[in-house]
Parts: sequence; structure tokens; C-alpha cells
Amino acid sequence: MSFCFNFDLPALTTNPDGDDGYKVQKEKIEIAAKSTEDDTKPAEPLKEAKEHLPLSYPQFILRDAVTESVTIGTLPPLHFLNETVFEKTASEREDDERILSRTAEQRSDLISGVYEGGLKVWECTYDLLELIEKDGETFGGKVVLDLGCGAGLLGILALQRGARQVHFQDYNSTVIEQLTVPNVIINCQEENEVDSDDDKDGRGKGKMKEDDGCKKEGKDKEDEKDGNPPPKKKATDLSQQPLLAKCRFFSGDWCTFLALVKQENPQPKYDLIFTSETIYNTAYYPSLHKTLHKLLAPDGLVYVATKSHYFGVGGGLHLFETFVEQRGIFSLDHLWDGEEGLQRHVVVLRFKKQRALK
Repeated sequence: MSFCFNFDLPALTTNPDGDDGYKVQKEKIEIAAKSTEDDTKPAEPLKEAKEHLPLSYPQFILRDAVTESVTIGTLPPLHFLNETVFEKTASEREDDERILSRTAEQRSDLISGVYEGGLKVWECTYDLLELIEKDGETFGGKVVLDLGCGAGLLGILALQRGARQVHFQDYNSTVIEQLTVPNVIINCQEENEVDSDDDKDGRGKGKMKEDDGCKKEGKDKEDEKDGNPPPKKKATDLSQQPLLAKCRFFSGDWCTFLALVKQENPQPKYDLIFTSETIYNTAYYPSLHKTLHKLLAPDGLVYVATKSHYFGVGGGLHLFETFVEQRGIFSLDHLWDGEEGLQRHVVVLRFKKQRALK
């Protein structure tokens, strides 16, 4: 099934690249930035946050699941449910939110306030994964939040590389239950299988090396070329997946997610927050910024992977930078800027020193 950006928001300008359109958006950002954080109200109705407990799911959650894999440089392979198969089996899946059927009917990757794109793995996620691989980032002992996680690849990588805790959050409960949790379980199984094989062969972990670059390949793709379907994953007893004990899963909008976790004692603080392709809508900037502000550890880092501009919605990096600058809480630095096509970027946010001490 072919999907496209078909945002159901009114166009803000007939010339998205022109100065007039940018000025209109910039003025809206400046107005929003002047409002106090506690008075911030989301543009859409609140979607109540809740926590999802994977160990309460039946053991056959992954029965006959078809996966594909991505390998980036020396990083361990990351496995996730095949998008095409996922779409074709939408009618067979539990979906109280009806996002699977509605996205198919409207042929849209986003329905504002209903579905926020979590069923796709977006391009900028791969950009951030490549940057992590290039910098040799490790996560030993760190608490990580994958915010707007979708398939959860960023959080899964942190889990594989030694994070102490990884929390996954997405707007839609269907995405968490039908995609994120299964993907984490698939990769937990893979880790266990590798450990078992290494023990048998007398090999240690981390011995396999891949060529540099981002690749979707391996046996899955070879089977497809030969006319055979990709291999199916079968779940084992979830209670035997030790990495799952390090994970928590949440759905809901950022306002209610923040309120939910702030009730905990102690309140979680994250050493690293990953968020990919979440700044496409300027209306969401206040709640996103507040969530980052309240949940980031004093010396923590927020990695944002994004495009320069999202046509049809109006958000993008330049406007987000303006918003962050107006608030005066974070500094923002560019880590990577793509030059080809619709420009993509990876930036990092950290507290300004005077703010971090408060």
C-alpha cells in the first residue's frame, strides 16, 4: 500500500518556501513562546496517557509475525515488523483507535489528533542511528526515553547496548501494543539466540562486523529475492525475556504522559531523550518543550532528528530553533546537516548551565 503525506490541516501559505510563509509561522512561534509553560494548552483534545504492561500479553503476541532488519555499520541488527505485511493484516489486528483502517482508507501517514505517524519508520530515524554508530555512543547505566517512538528502533538500540532503563512513548496505544512492544520482544529474542549460539560456539558477543552504511538486508531480503516470504518470528515465554524488565511503555499525548510520570516517586529523569520527526507541527511545540524540560536530567542530552520543513503542516527545524531560543532553557547545537534533497538534520539540546542548576 502506498502512503503519502496528506495532513488534514489547512495550508498556511501557498508558497511554503517563500519569506511570507516563513514569517507567518515565525510570528506564531514567537507568540507561543511568550506564554507561560503552565498555561500552555494543546491545540488538539488531550489523549489520556496510560502505561502498557507487555508481560500481561499472551505468549502468542508474535505468532506468525514477519520481520525485516536494518544494519548500520557495526551496530547490532535491528528487527521490526514488516510494514507491508502489517498493513495487509490490519483488519485482523486489535485496534480500538481505528487508526489502521483509517490510515488505509485515507491513504495518509498522519491524521492530526488521531494518528501521528507511528506505524512508519521515518528517514530521520536512520540518520540518528548512523550518527550514534559513527560516534561510538554507548548507553551503559543510562536511563533513556524514546519519545514519539513508533517502531522503537532508537530505544531498542539503547537497550541492546547496555542502557539501565528504556522507556518508550507514542501517541497511539495501537502503535505501542501492535508495533513497539512486539519489536522490542523480537530483538530481545534475537539477543538471547545470539547469546546461546555464542555460548555453544565459544564465541563472545560483538564479534560480528558489518560493512559501513545503512542496509536493510540479510536472510530476510535473500528469501524475498528467491520468492520465499521472510522468516516468521515466534514468541517465547515473555517472562524469560530479561531485557523486558528494563523497559516501560506509554501511550498518550505529551501533556498527559508528563502528568502521569510526574506522579511517580521518584520522578524519572532521563540521561538521554531521543525524538525523531516529532517537530512537524508547531502547535505541539509547547507540550514537547515542557516535557523535555521537566524530564531531562540536569546533565542529560536530547537528540532531535528532523527535516528542515514539513510541507502541509508548517513545522520544521528552523521554527523549532526559534521556539527553543525564545524559551531560553536549552541550548541547541547541530550535529549533522544533510545537503541532499529535502534537508535533514540531527541536533542536540542541553540545559543552559544556569537553568540546569535550578
